[in-house]
Amino acid sequence: MSLALGLTLAAAAGFADLDAIDRQVAAFTGAPIGAPGGAANPVDRRLRLQSCGAPLAVAWNGMRRDSVLVQCPGGWRIFVQVANATLGAVAAEALPAVTRGDAVTIAVQGDGFTVSQPGEALEAGPVGGWIRVRPVSSNAAAAAANKDTLRAQIVRPGMVAIPVP
Repeated sequence: MSLALGLTLAAAAGFADLDAIDRQVAAFTGAPIGAPGGAANPVDRRLRLQSCGAPLAVAWNGMRRDSVLVQCPGGWRIFVQVANATLGAVAAEALPAVTRGDAVTIAVQGDGFTVSQPGEALEAGPVGGWIRVRPVSSNAAAAAANKDTLRAQIVRPGMVAIPVP
């Protein structure tokens, strides 16, 4: 059976057009399948999604924008993985994981140990970015005396790390 005949049979049986979903994801991301920032792969052709009577909703999934949510309103939903790319890095940078003034955990990490303490972000940045942070203390006198700032790498929202060689 040819691919075109298979797609025609799927559409006739009341299933969603998977090629149309691929085209919508490509239009949404601005990149074709397999290209940086586009879908990593076409939608799995084994899927038999019920035909959707309404326009599909397409949106980024998560802060890192590493997948796209495609949803039939009131019906099914699927997640399409985005190819590892510059678009993903730009999107992650556009949405900082830590903003200035956020409470963070500062982890000092070395070979076989990790020590952590609370801190405050003095700059905003994405995951993987380096920012200035300040340790904080519940003791007012210690907090006033501790005006040192440190450079730390953002691990995830609320967590920064300082690697010790």
